Amino acid sequence: MSDTDGQDLSDRPSPSALAPLRHRAFAILWVATVASNVGTWMNDVGAGWLMTELAPSPATVALVQAATTLPVFLFALPAGALADITDRRRLLIRVNLGMALTAAAMTRLVAAGAMTASLLLVFTFLLGAGAAFVAPAWQAVVPGLVPRADLPSAVSLNSVGINVSRAIGPAVAGALIVALGLWAPFLVNALSFLGILVALGLWRGERAGGDRVPPETLVPAMLAGLRYACNSRALQRTLVRAAAFFLFASCYWAMLPLIARDVLGGGAELYGLLLGAVGAGAVSGAAALPIARRHLGADGMVAAGSVATALTLVAFALAPGHAVAVGAAAVGGLAWIAVLSSLQVSTQTALPDWVRARGLSLFLMVFSGTMALGSLVWGQVATATGITTALLIAAAGAIVAVPLSWRAKLTTGAAPDLGPAMHWPEPVWTLPGEAGDRRMAVHVTYVVKRADQTAFLAMMHELAMARRRNGGYAWSLMQDAADPERFVEAWSESSWTQHLRHHARVTGAERLLQEQVRALLAPGTAPDIRHLVAPAPEAETEQPTTESDGRA
Repeated sequence: MSDTDGQDLSDRPSPSALAPLRHRAFAILWVATVASNVGTWMNDVGAGWLMTELAPSPATVALVQAATTLPVFLFALPAGALADITDRRRLLIRVNLGMALTAAAMTRLVAAGAMTASLLLVFTFLLGAGAAFVAPAWQAVVPGLVPRADLPSAVSLNSVGINVSRAIGPAVAGALIVALGLWAPFLVNALSFLGILVALGLWRGERAGGDRVPPETLVPAMLAGLRYACNSRALQRTLVRAAAFFLFASCYWAMLPLIARDVLGGGAELYGLLLGAVGAGAVSGAAALPIARRHLGADGMVAAGSVATALTLVAFALAPGHAVAVGAAAVGGLAWIAVLSSLQVSTQTALPDWVRARGLSLFLMVFSGTMALGSLVWGQVATATGITTALLIAAAGAIVAVPLSWRAKLTTGAAPDLGPAMHWPEPVWTLPGEAGDRRMAVHVTYVVKRADQTAFLAMMHELAMARRRNGGYAWSLMQDAADPERFVEAWSESSWTQHLRHHARVTGAERLLQEQVRALLAPGTAPDIRHLVAPAPEAETEQPTTESDGRA
């Protein structure tokens, strides 16, 4: 693998957690993203605190967090599809430019004293929508910027970058609000987008592929992403663990402005200090992540982070003073990065390149959806029962969620080979005219001795999921009533073009599974593969040609 600057990115082991920064493209984009995130966190502090002045009820203040995360839930899947089928560099430039203009308009309204609670939610929603289109594209380019051995460190560095900005942005925002006014953090956020636009201008972009098959359009690409997720157990398990954690962790993010103001009796400075402590805790904990991961594993990291998050919520509810609350916030930050980085690495290792942004967008949908839902729920609970009670209920839920979700194991150890295998020969077309979008089906015949049929059937169910992940549907496996050793596998594809995409998407791990199936066949036999296409309208009586290529 090589990055866009042309240097070789081998799979040699990473010497340190900072190893990804030795790759120029990653380093430039990472630094620019951290600077932009500083502005984003300053904007979030300003918006949260401004809402406590415009409409200070817990339910309304929690809507700020919901308006930030809900658009990610709504737009992440189309954003991921766009990132997989278009030029990611151009997409990032356009979206960041739009976010800069939105932040500038927000600054003008706040400075003029014309901002209302409704307008604040609208602008927050627009910036959240921009983040929804940026996040899948940015995360999807990371594996192309660093070698595979550096990928876990690169994912952790991204989380560290977010938390570095969280440590800096809120503290600076609190100081600026006191010194200059509530408009100041919004202005800094607008200016912060200039740095990332410059970095994207310096980046050459990803190396263009040599695909002979045209890219999917938006809606089919979205459906392909959903189809992949429905047939990937590794991705499903990660999404379950993410939902179980974020639903309860969302409580302290939604309630933090009110914890600072009403529970602790502080002001904007304390709110910024609490957010800064979360970031500082995450950054300080990042150095220990490789050691902790070796001892606990990904599942243990998520469980430990969930327990630590519950303790943080309890400490916020019962904190006797500011010092205890700041210490609890630091513990919460450490727990946050431990869980988030484990879930993100598990997601990345479950995805091949062709669907990476769409798979990551589904992770973001679960993250943002549960955060938005949690913000709404905990806001209502706090309104009905009080902030302290809401925090204690969320803490109990975080603990209970650990054993309930434990069976959903994360991807750990050596990652499967998800690179394209490219071992299938090109299917042969001998019919008159072009293939176009004619529907097709694939029939594969196997001969299996009775003693091997139990193992064969188990492997074929795994293979069925692979067929569906890569574009097949209506999969079936039938046994010949007259010859019990003869099985026929069949599935359909929407078009000949889609079948060519299927060829390009088969991974090394799926090739290994196919070889294991072939090893169970009767000696001297091989799969007999037939490609069947729907007759062309102008040649309805003409029989489709079938071809046998020996593999499927």
